[in-house]
Amino acid sequence: MTEERGPRGPETSTSAALDEAAGTLLAVWEAARERTTSRLSSAQLRAIMVVEQYDGINLRRLATLTDMLLSSASRLCDRLVAAGMLEREPGRYDRREISLHLTPAAIRLLAELRADRRNRLERILAGMSPEGRAALVRGMREFDEVGRRGEATVAEGWPMLQPSGERIGDPARPSGEPPVARTA
Repeated sequence: MTEERGPRGPETSTSAALDEAAGTLLAVWEAARERTTSRLSSAQLRAIMVVEQYDGINLRRLATLTDMLLSSASRLCDRLVAAGMLEREPGRYDRREISLHLTPAAIRLLAELRADRRNRLERILAGMSPEGRAALVRGMREFDEVGRRGEATVAEGWPMLQPSGERIGDPARPSGEPPVARTA
């Protein structure tokens, strides 16, 4: 493997190639997001995805997991309730606490987003050789496993996820609280 000098120090040609390929993958993700969730902001979509993962989550926990102020999360939820994406109900154990749930419209929207993304990926994968597809899947699985084990550097506050979705080295999540994954 040859080594190239990048603006931040030594960089392997493999990482540069992966960075370029990741741009294509992110473009696929963004195109699907724009098509299916054009009426929602990125913050609103992220909130819906967190509520999907943790049905019944309270507003304070949602604010923490989305890195928002409580007041901002509250306003965001107000907009999502008005848009028919979220429902609020009193908590089971503390009636003063509000729990959040997705509406059927939000569930359909997330399913449509994932289907669109997969369709776009399938079109790209169809242009690849069977060997290339197999190598890509094998390589991505290994990449994911190594990253989730925490063998990659958790530099600059970038969270690594455990298979459970737990962020490695996440000081914002006190022990005992549920983990969060930030993927759709």
